[in-house]
Amino acid sequence: RWVLSLECKGSRNFLSALRRAVEVDLKDKDKHKSQGVYLLTTGIPDQETHTISAYVAEVCRGFDLQLHVCLFSVTEGTDSRGVIPARYADPRETASAFKEIVQAASGRFHWFGEAGIFESDDIASIISEMEKAKNYSQKCAFLVESLKQRS
Repeated sequence: RWVLSLECKGSRNFLSALRRAVEVDLKDKDKHKSQGVYLLTTGIPDQETHTISAYVAEVCRGFDLQLHVCLFSVTEGTDSRGVIPARYADPRETASAFKEIVQAASGRFHWFGEAGIFESDDIASIISEMEKAKNYSQKCAFLVESLKQRS
């Protein structure tokens, strides 16, 4: 319930926030088997993607940390107060940047908006598993049918 009382605020200084999370909030990281950091965002970070990806890869390599991103695409290029962000990218560029960052962190990427889900690693995994099951089922049906014909 405490989440419902939170308000959105802050900047897009991703590296500063991630450093705080990793170096301060996760200071007891060695006591845990694995940890995850979830970034809920509406836009591209202020820093360059390659810089963030390099830092994320280095940080996540030291222990079992995964960075997951939930990108919510809004239709306007400004935040709720009408302030233009320090760095701008269209939704596709933003999604591409976060996919690169998430890959460096062995995490998952989810992109949605008011119209629904645009992309989700979890949904892609489920669809892949369903395709494998369907293919396996078809192979089994073919095998059963060929055994019936031999009898």
